[in-house]
Amino acid sequence: MSKSGKRSFAGGRTGRGDKKARPVAKTASPAKARIQHNASSQRQQPQISSLIQSSNSAAPATAVQGASWRTAVQAYVRLYNQAETDQHSRVLADFLSDRVHGDRLSVRLERIRDRDLYRGALPAGSETKAELVRVNESASEVIVLIRLHIKRRMEQGGLYYMEERCELERLWLAASGSRWDVVQVEPIISERRPRFGAAAHQLASEPEQVSRDEVYVMPSLPYLNYDLMPQLQNRLTGIRYRRDLAAAYADRWWNEGNPAYELFEVNCTNYVSQCIFAGGAPMNYTGKRGSGWWYKGRSSGQEWWSYSWAVSHALTQYLAVARKAGLHAIEKQAPEELQLGDVITYDWNGDGRFQHSTIVTAFDSAGMPLVNANTVPSRHRYWDYRDSYAWTKGTRYRFFHIPDTL
Repeated sequence: MSKSGKRSFAGGRTGRGDKKARPVAKTASPAKARIQHNASSQRQQPQISSLIQSSNSAAPATAVQGASWRTAVQAYVRLYNQAETDQHSRVLADFLSDRVHGDRLSVRLERIRDRDLYRGALPAGSETKAELVRVNESASEVIVLIRLHIKRRMEQGGLYYMEERCELERLWLAASGSRWDVVQVEPIISERRPRFGAAAHQLASEPEQVSRDEVYVMPSLPYLNYDLMPQLQNRLTGIRYRRDLAAAYADRWWNEGNPAYELFEVNCTNYVSQCIFAGGAPMNYTGKRGSGWWYKGRSSGQEWWSYSWAVSHALTQYLAVARKAGLHAIEKQAPEELQLGDVITYDWNGDGRFQHSTIVTAFDSAGMPLVNANTVPSRHRYWDYRDSYAWTKGTRYRFFHIPDTL
């Protein structure tokens, strides 16, 4: 793509059955940035006891006879990966006895298939790894919490890109003679869980006028916060927003927490705020949690950050208010109007309560945004989130473009 501030993808063509796609290389220029696939050495994998790996070249499995429950989990991961590649749940139909989840998965995959066909994008390969997070084991029943790391290699208009996401699922397995059956699957839909509970959307309401007690604090580089100092009490203007740095930070920390910041159980907006800050946006420090956009950390057990830093609905409100200096945004009507480092927020039910935030980190060959997130870690995921269990027909979005100069 030639649009300013956009990354598009490009790469060599390989077959649908490739076992492992090549990793993505970063580039610093926001105007000419492109995702390219370069060869790299494989990293040593943990033992099968803690991590299960499957690609679409693995042999199929339909029954788990005379094996441990771990073998049943491995078979589930292999079939799950095949379903991701096929965008159809039929390969799991005979394996899963949980019809409720089977129907839920079928609806989601059908939704993804229809969307990707509309985009002109086809899955060219898939790889899934499953980490055992927690195990409750008895003689006849096992409950396993697994972390699925899904990589999908997509082809669109002759070009390729890799999208990644990490999801949690809880599996119930029951012994049946000499085999173990997966009898229930529960996806953990973390995007739906607000940072401060169901009333999080009521925590902050930005005033129409910019408060006089706001203080703009210059960002430190690479990504750390300055201590608040008296000499920094003057408002700062004319700061360049570095979209390339915001996207680079997003790609660095998409699947883990930066130890310089608090890591929340629901971390999407905290992560997006860090990315914006890494791009050069100055904090708007008011010392009041219900106003400004700021972060100091935790002190004596107290949380020292604004709701707008950590809560999606509060960030949505903050960006929607017009201001002439500091972090501000221009709301756009369509996703294709966004650039690198811009923000999308998500109202899953269409009830006016925004529960999820993402940051734009790349673009597909049609110029549509690919986004990163962190509560359910996602990298270069298609912006509309129709591949999420959190998505509903009532889902609404808001698109925020951050100006080049703040």
